[in-house]
Amino acid sequence: MVRKYSELYLDARRQLLPTEGEQAGKVARMLLSAASGKTEEAIIADRDLYASEEICIRTDAFVRRYLSGEPLAYLFGEWDFYGMTLTVTPDVLIPRDDTAAVTELAIKRALFLPQNARILDLCTGSGCIGLALAHRVRDARITLGDVSPEALRVAKKNVHDQQLGGRVSCLQIDVTKPAAPFLGKFDMIVANPPYVTSAEMETLEPSVRDFEPHLALDGGEDGLDFYRAILDNFTGALHPGGIVCFEHGIHQEDAVAALLAEHGYKVLEIKRDNSYIIRAVAATKPVES
Repeated sequence: MVRKYSELYLDARRQLLPTEGEQAGKVARMLLSAASGKTEEAIIADRDLYASEEICIRTDAFVRRYLSGEPLAYLFGEWDFYGMTLTVTPDVLIPRDDTAAVTELAIKRALFLPQNARILDLCTGSGCIGLALAHRVRDARITLGDVSPEALRVAKKNVHDQQLGGRVSCLQIDVTKPAAPFLGKFDMIVANPPYVTSAEMETLEPSVRDFEPHLALDGGEDGLDFYRAILDNFTGALHPGGIVCFEHGIHQEDAVAALLAEHGYKVLEIKRDNSYIIRAVAATKPVES
């Protein structure tokens, strides 16, 4: 049954009130805007107009999915990160403010790399880190790598949508296996690998545990399996003097720094997130004598 936009909004708000409280109206407007393709201002202006049956059905579905715990990014099919609007599906992690720390750290270090630097973004997911680097470091050539074909499809779409196909490529790369010789050498490797411990996987918030890809979350017993794999298998793909930048979990900075030291790297800098929690590290591979 078709309803006026005002009725759609009030119905959504009523359903959201028990869980969202004072935020129910804001969330209702966001969901109705996404379902209708109208701005929130246009919805207010059109409040006395009847929405199509398709919009009514889509709005009701969005409300149900939101109440089930599904993240807004998956409902909308896109999310903003570092000035970009990126396609996001349940095949990739949702880009979060946490990842801005390693992104900023990598950009800062990449600005001092040689001209036409080659950068490898491993466990790329949506491609958010590598694409942010491509926007800020205009001469860099960037490879986005992920083991998941589904994630790579999302990354390729984002490369296309950001009009960066001339400098950014996508490859299926399994970091648990030695780097393929055809990849050549890179000046920087950046990664936001899976780092949730096996115990933490059981206690994740439902919106993460039930909807986001476990392949991109589960870092093994101590959360460090993929750091070991990257350092074991891709150190040889990094030029001497090259930079590696890792995002890591809360309180993992000492363990990640120890792994870097074991592989001969020197830590250059750590980076805190907006909550002042250490979330990223940059280290350099020694220059061979």
